[in-house]
Amino acid sequence: MLRRAKTAEAASAVPPWRLTRTLAAALGLLIVAAIWFTVGLLHPTPPVLGWLPLLVTVPLAGVTSWQAAKNGRAFWRYISVGIVLVGLGAAANAYDYFSGTEQGQRISGMTATVYTSGLVVMLLGLLLIPGARRTRIEWARFGLDIATVIVTVLAFSWHVFYPRWESWLGGTVTGSAAGLTVVAAGFICVFAFIKVAFTGTGPIDRRALHLLALTGALGAGGGALAPPLASRPYLNSGHVLLPGTCLLVCLAADRQRRATRAGDVLPRPAPRRLSLMPYAAVLATGALLMFSAATHDADLVVTAAASVTVTLLVAARQLIALRDNALLLDNLDARGRELAHQATHDALTGLPNRTVLIREIADALAQQPFPAFSVALVDLDDFKEINDDLGHAVGDALLIAVAERITAQLPAGGTAVRLGGDEYALLLRGDSTSTLTAVATHLRRPVRADGHELVVEASIGLAQARPGDTAQELLRRADVAMYEAKGRGKGRQVVHDMAMDQRTAEQARLSAELRAALDTGQLHLLYQPIVEMPHGELYGVEALVRWAHPERGPIGPALFIPAAERTGLIVPLGMWILEEACRQAVRWRDELGDAAPRTVTVNVSARQLREAGFADEVATVLRRTGLPAQVLTVEVTETTVFDGGTALEELRAVAALGVTIALDDFGTGHSSLGLLRSCPADILKIDKSFVDDVTDGGQQAVVVAALIRICDGMRLRAVAEGVETAEQAAELHRLGYRFAQGYHFGRPMSAAAIATYRPLSVERPFAA
Repeated sequence: MLRRAKTAEAASAVPPWRLTRTLAAALGLLIVAAIWFTVGLLHPTPPVLGWLPLLVTVPLAGVTSWQAAKNGRAFWRYISVGIVLVGLGAAANAYDYFSGTEQGQRISGMTATVYTSGLVVMLLGLLLIPGARRTRIEWARFGLDIATVIVTVLAFSWHVFYPRWESWLGGTVTGSAAGLTVVAAGFICVFAFIKVAFTGTGPIDRRALHLLALTGALGAGGGALAPPLASRPYLNSGHVLLPGTCLLVCLAADRQRRATRAGDVLPRPAPRRLSLMPYAAVLATGALLMFSAATHDADLVVTAAASVTVTLLVAARQLIALRDNALLLDNLDARGRELAHQATHDALTGLPNRTVLIREIADALAQQPFPAFSVALVDLDDFKEINDDLGHAVGDALLIAVAERITAQLPAGGTAVRLGGDEYALLLRGDSTSTLTAVATHLRRPVRADGHELVVEASIGLAQARPGDTAQELLRRADVAMYEAKGRGKGRQVVHDMAMDQRTAEQARLSAELRAALDTGQLHLLYQPIVEMPHGELYGVEALVRWAHPERGPIGPALFIPAAERTGLIVPLGMWILEEACRQAVRWRDELGDAAPRTVTVNVSARQLREAGFADEVATVLRRTGLPAQVLTVEVTETTVFDGGTALEELRAVAALGVTIALDDFGTGHSSLGLLRSCPADILKIDKSFVDDVTDGGQQAVVVAALIRICDGMRLRAVAEGVETAEQAAELHRLGYRFAQGYHFGRPMSAAAIATYRPLSVERPFAA
């Protein structure tokens, strides 16, 4: 879009005028002709010398006009032919004089025909300009305007010149009519050129048409000046006016060539103007009628005055009505442009929308040779939380600020659009990697949005265009890469590759089968013991979902949980796990009494916590199953609630029910101690990566020792995960840990196995 705007701007900037050899020659010939004509007004001169400059100026103007037509401007060929015909008319005029066919300033009917045919050819070329095409009604209006001009010019010419024609020229009615025809044709050309220049020029430069209008004025003026030169038969008005006309034609053709070199003349709608020529003709004809009537009796004067007044009043009324219609049409046009803009642009940010992006991609894919370009999708991380916590006004302000930052980093030829919500798309040409890095870096700077300072992270997916792509396919690959970036963490940039498509297809298939698995009972829960050290007495269990596929066999959670997260199936899956675990806990309490696990832990994903009303659903499950709230433990990762927002609010609401909250994998994510104060945690689960090396006495042992002191100080229950050996269990117990889980104490097992679980021996508490 930026590139197109610059092209249009360049095309409208015509290079400055300079004096070329052609223009210098035409100007020089005009000066010579003017000097010779002035001398002839003072003293008799040889008549043949007045016609000689025309032998050069007319071919010069014809060739210059023909050259202006090189880039497909056929109109200029009509101008070239027309000016040559006018030159032939001048030659016929000279022949009439030297052969004695016509005397003085009179012209023959044949000469008038040649003159007029040149003007008609120019007029025909003008009316064939693509931008000047009209409907039938517009053609009728145009014809009526020309007829009005003809009648007015003939009326004035007849009134001013005809009564004096006999005394000035000693001519006949035929000679007078020929002169009047040339004058009328000249004024018609003037009107037509000006009319087209104001109503649409297509590929023809507007200023060039203005210059050509002056040529018609000079021609008409030459015919009108013929009678005053009757006493000087050796002079002809064409001696000086035709070189002037040829100079104007050369200037117009030069203007057209300069506009074409600037980048082609772009058709542009002319401002809607009322045609004042007919009303001026009415006013002028009325004035002529009043002047003529003044020489007659009072009754004719009154009648003429009343007729003119009524005509002017009607014309004024119509002019006002037309002006109002023009204003209405302008408003409709403005509204139409506004609606067109709204259809292709985002109302909030002002960026183009998906429609524009699809069109831009399709245009780029159709170019030959195939260009190097790519499409990137930019999705803001955690934007929903900003909307939920700070309100939509802040969210809208942030979206506008992000749009401005993306646009600021956009290279020449690029396009930025808003697809909707917090998702943007970029069409990038050439090297896109550096641009994406600049965009991501620029976005990370704090943003002021409606009085709030926010830090923005964005997941960006990039897809490079390939021959044979479609716009939809390119966007799909960029979308796949963007979700891959989200899956790897916040603020990532990922370039699409074929392996992503394979993973996406597999996840889509898994998602469809997982939905069926939920409905057909293919899922079941296993429970891993959480024990109290040193003897390994059963304290609680952690519920873990497993999938027994009827055809592919067991499918591990590492495969289907990411697919469920991406598709949103994690929400119904999580609720099924929660209710199934609660029901089993109630059965254990009924069957085992005090020997039943004192707590059952259920993992809850970030996607579930972002669903408003999650705490209400937990309360409903507890009420429906009859499980006391203190028996249930909801386990979340620290990254789930680190940024606050809806997830943290829902977790607090769950804690308010009396449910225990456990932070899982502590120490592997943000590891912010401030989180322990803001999050309503009761249990801190120490990640297996720290437990693995706890017996080596290195840095991991220091971290494990520090964490138990933090838990003791903040009155949190510490649970060590991934305990696999007796040595690890002994060292953890020595450091102060009282609760643990891992393969050393028991692998995930069925509900029936939990009912028969036995602790380690009292004599050798840490023995396997």
